[in-house]
Amino acid sequence: MPMNRPETGQPLIFVLEDEPDIARLICASLGEYGFRCEHLASGRQLLARAPQAAPDLCIVDLGLPDMDGMQVVRELQEGSPCAVLILTGRNDVTDRVLGLELDADDYIVKPFEPRELVARVRSILRRYQRAAAPEPTGERSIARFAGWTFDSSRHALGSPDGREVALSAAEAGLLATLLRRPNKILSREQLLGERDVDPFDRSIDVRISRLRRKLDDDPHNPKLIKTVYGAGYLFSAQVSWE
Repeated sequence: MPMNRPETGQPLIFVLEDEPDIARLICASLGEYGFRCEHLASGRQLLARAPQAAPDLCIVDLGLPDMDGMQVVRELQEGSPCAVLILTGRNDVTDRVLGLELDADDYIVKPFEPRELVARVRSILRRYQRAAAPEPTGERSIARFAGWTFDSSRHALGSPDGREVALSAAEAGLLATLLRRPNKILSREQLLGERDVDPFDRSIDVRISRLRRKLDDDPHNPKLIKTVYGAGYLFSAQVSWE
């Protein structure tokens, strides 16, 4: 399927969908808002193409002819990490949580409203753009806390024992937000950087869970990222920036 608008600099979206009519609808909807789209009909095609084209975001259908969509997300994030939106006919909570735990950024169930799909894509890309934005001139970029080191300019997290822990752009942005305001309660809206957050959207909770695991923070009794029920999350540690 040809790209809708080939302007340089416009975000590139991969659409992994084996139903041509649905793929055309997605690409047409995104093309109206200036996104470039490339349609791929199988998981293997996407995994082969992603390292070459470096898409900004992949929309992944779970029901594919050659492999399970969850496996595609897993291999994509291991080999060519990027933003991922799962679009599927499976309306199962287990699938939703598994997808988010595999570093997918959002999950939409078919049938879908095209305008909602576009809004979700734009929201995800805004989060990544904020996470990738360079530090303001003079802004301190290296944080130290509880034996850990985080370089926000490189998205580099170093553990107390010297290991480098891989972070996605979204995880790095979330950690930077927490570290910039330690010992303060931050709402889900503040952490996502969105004014209007669906109260049933649990994606931030899954990201917090992933970040806790990478920080070796016991999810049953977290010491660093504490849940404040009904309010949000609080980073409970002394943080120094340099």
